[in-house]
Amino acid sequence: MTEIRSVGVIGAGQMGNGIAHVAALAGLSVALLDVKAEALEKALATVARNMDRQVAKGGLSGADKDAALGRIRTGTEMSLFSDCDIVIEAATEKEELKLSLFRSVCPVLKPAAILASNTSSIPITRLAAATDRPERVIGMHFMNPVPVMKLVEIIRGIATSDETFEAVAALAATLGKTTAVAQDYPAFIVNRILVPMINEAVQALQEGVGDVRSIDAAMRLGANHPMGPLQLGDFIGLDTCLAIMRVLHEGMGDSKYRPSPLLVKYVEAGWLGRKAGRGFYDYSQDPPKPTR
Repeated sequence: MTEIRSVGVIGAGQMGNGIAHVAALAGLSVALLDVKAEALEKALATVARNMDRQVAKGGLSGADKDAALGRIRTGTEMSLFSDCDIVIEAATEKEELKLSLFRSVCPVLKPAAILASNTSSIPITRLAAATDRPERVIGMHFMNPVPVMKLVEIIRGIATSDETFEAVAALAATLGKTTAVAQDYPAFIVNRILVPMINEAVQALQEGVGDVRSIDAAMRLGANHPMGPLQLGDFIGLDTCLAIMRVLHEGMGDSKYRPSPLLVKYVEAGWLGRKAGRGFYDYSQDPPKPTR
């Protein structure tokens, strides 16, 4: 079985910097890539700040924090990954982008390197078919925020080898994660169940079944969810929720996965949730105020 000691990460956003964070803390060498140098600077600052929180809580020593940060190198060129045992793609949830990245990174990888995608919905088999190593392509779907959430979904494509699967399962254990193995169907396990619930909450809002506060309070207090579905949609990103619903609708061919028209309108308006400052809540105010 391939032993993974060096990890490449494509994309320095929220998911990418979280994956870099946990890999570096686990003692692995990390190469973090983004097309924008300023995104890399922001990512390193975020990782340092999140590690400082762990130090303040007593879960991490200052020396371990410094050592972990020292294991992360950054760059804007794919050649950064030439010595990596695995490269994990954590770019925006757009299939054409992911396919383009896979095609671009393959020529610089060593022959035995594994290529993983953090996609939350796109079929792994389809992504793997665009590479020169479909047997070494796998889904490794981390939950947000990565340093806090314990789960990683592992998704095998139709060509994924046993050796690749075992190596990635071992990597997840090294990162301190619990794994759930999902079949390669649209949106896998977590988002197959979670995002349609969020979409249904948006549809209930559109139909006037309840307002934003009532819908979220009902699910927090009535179903013991840590946050309401509309608040959760804002946290995930409404553009990501819409992308997942579209993958489900197209892939399953079932009308129950039709994206809510109101969800589409919010995304068209640029009201994408917390990252945009406005979604189903307005985050310019404290506490955030419902926008509908």
